[in-house]
Amino acid sequence: MTVKRVILIRPGETDWNRRGRWQGWAAVPLNTHGRNQARYLARFIRNVGMSALYSSDLKRAVETAEILAEKLGFKPIFDARLRERNIGDWQGLTQDEMRDWYPDEFQQLMSDRAGYAVPGGESRNQVKTRMMTAFNDYLKEAKGETIGILSHSSAIRALLSQWMSEEQLVGTDVGNTSVTTIAREDENGTWRIIASNDLLHLEGIESQSLGEPDR
Repeated sequence: MTVKRVILIRPGETDWNRRGRWQGWAAVPLNTHGRNQARYLARFIRNVGMSALYSSDLKRAVETAEILAEKLGFKPIFDARLRERNIGDWQGLTQDEMRDWYPDEFQQLMSDRAGYAVPGGESRNQVKTRMMTAFNDYLKEAKGETIGILSHSSAIRALLSQWMSEEQLVGTDVGNTSVTTIAREDENGTWRIIASNDLLHLEGIESQSLGEPDR
């Protein structure tokens, strides 16, 4: 069955999100608010006709996926390719700390948003490559017309850069438990973003959105 719609989901909130600290691959769990966000999302997601959920294997994503699975009625499929951007030496830092402690490297990031690999970590282009490889594999598996991908803010934005200009990307938020939906327009692999950073399922409760350092 051809995949016609992909639902991109960000995990619920963690204490590091609350403090503005970049998590990268750190095993940071959801906080109480993040688990509550995931439960709100689960009530919504069960009604969208999703037939498979692929998820990052990082702790905050696993916890979110498991909460969603309770309503979906099937187990998530965990995939390390859906991890957040590896930010190496900058893991656990705030944007101000990155700028103050690594001024030269931060300026290089500002100058080459997609191509610069942070110290000990990845570039956005590298993240995009692994995300697109995973995305294309899921299309080949064709587990249904609507599938879900639970990943992270920078990784989701890297994937979206396949279909968005840099200017559009800079203006795109990805809040905790946000839903971004892309739909297939034709059999040639043309995709269109039909909803971005949808948070209506949260019914007014707060969602953190930590932009990339160049925003």
